[in-house]
Amino acid sequence: MSKKIYMALDQGTTSSRTILFDQSGQVIASASEEFPCYYPKDGWVEQDPQDLIQTQLRTMLKALQVAKLSMDQVRSIGITNQRETTVAWNKDTGEPVGPAIVWQCRRTAKFCEELKSKGLNQEIREKTGLVIDAYFSGSKMRWILKNNPEAQSLLDQGKLAFGTVDSWLIYQLSGKVTHITDASNASRTMLYNIHENRWDSSLLDLFGIPRETLPEVLDSAGKLASTSDQVTFGHSVEICGIAGDQQSALFGQACFEQGMAKNTYGTGCFLLMNSGEKPLLSNNGLLTTVAWQLNGKTTYALEGSVFVAGAAIQWLRDGLGLVESAHETEEMAQSVSDNGGVYFVPAFVGLGTPHWDPTARGTILGITRDTGRAHFARSALESIAFQTSDVLKAMAKDSGNNLKVLRVDGGASANSFLCQFQADILDCEVHRPTVVETTAMGAAMLAALGCGDFQNLEEIQELWGLESSFLPKISADVRNKYSASWERAVERSKNWSQLEE
Repeated sequence: MSKKIYMALDQGTTSSRTILFDQSGQVIASASEEFPCYYPKDGWVEQDPQDLIQTQLRTMLKALQVAKLSMDQVRSIGITNQRETTVAWNKDTGEPVGPAIVWQCRRTAKFCEELKSKGLNQEIREKTGLVIDAYFSGSKMRWILKNNPEAQSLLDQGKLAFGTVDSWLIYQLSGKVTHITDASNASRTMLYNIHENRWDSSLLDLFGIPRETLPEVLDSAGKLASTSDQVTFGHSVEICGIAGDQQSALFGQACFEQGMAKNTYGTGCFLLMNSGEKPLLSNNGLLTTVAWQLNGKTTYALEGSVFVAGAAIQWLRDGLGLVESAHETEEMAQSVSDNGGVYFVPAFVGLGTPHWDPTARGTILGITRDTGRAHFARSALESIAFQTSDVLKAMAKDSGNNLKVLRVDGGASANSFLCQFQADILDCEVHRPTVVETTAMGAAMLAALGCGDFQNLEEIQELWGLESSFLPKISADVRNKYSASWERAVERSKNWSQLEE
């Protein structure tokens, strides 16, 4: 009997990837292609929507060629995507209306500040689980309507469509037929009521977004759409899984029980904790988001963001020239007995969760004549773990649960020193999985669940494999000393703006 193959489309901020998985969760083949971002003005970030779909199609074909398979051998497709990035298009022709506005874009910051000044933060947070910020999609859609005459013209004709990247890909893959999203992506728009699981009428009015321009919100798994055989190389395949990238990673890490958490170590860090069947609004600077929706039943998550993680190591390499590659830092960190009293707060663009301080700046404290390259490397890696710990402490306060295990993925999770120090400073186990492509695996497993090849989450849980387990080794006294020194360093970074006055 031939293996069942699931195709995960992982459409990210800098590249499109296609990864083929079998039913045991193993990677069969993959392909990736980068595309550019554009920065037309200070704080603006754009992409060409055609780049997103065309690179995705090319990687689909290449992955099939690597695996020596054809599209008719793919059982189903799962889609995971960069969240919040917003696309507008013509429903009739499928042509985009201007560039995609990327999640990083800050062009709507002034409008968001106006909403805050009107005292709307609490209402929006209670309905959506989000804070008012240009990060999310709603203000981007409003900007397009206000500033692109073609968008307004198409709206008048009943032809305008808005969507996040999953919606855009599905519309194109379906042959310009299907306009849908899933609840995890909808929950990142600032227009979706996460309690009532629907587009919120008062928020649509506030942002000026007509409901008819938005996609239908569906489950994260099921027979959601079908590709057009004319688009997908002569064969139609069912799309059976959709999730935003961080929610997909939570699913791929099999964090199916309330209180389970994962951290993705990339340029920054994204931490999500499964908070169960009821949305838990944070009092400690976290976001509340839909993790996934299955059979009409919603699972929620708490989310925290670390702005600078792997980017701190890149700075050591590209900005200071202290290392030639990120891989060196593990050996360098282990070559010294401790950090030598050096604490590095990489607040290059301010601090994220739980501080939310845009005025904080990067700070290195504790340098002496004995400080060497290895201490800088070690303090940079430790900073990633300290920032992660800050987020997880906030999650513990909100949830009332002290974390026992943190599941990790992303590029920097390959660094065993970082994983060990993370376990030490958190006083919990850190588990690194055998399959590190957890974001794509989440999409593939949602697709397998959606087409009926898995009957429940327990069957998917069995596919998760442990590659390495890191247990805390330091004493409580040492841990408390490290944490207190880190907290003092963070306060110094926050006080930087006072030094400039």
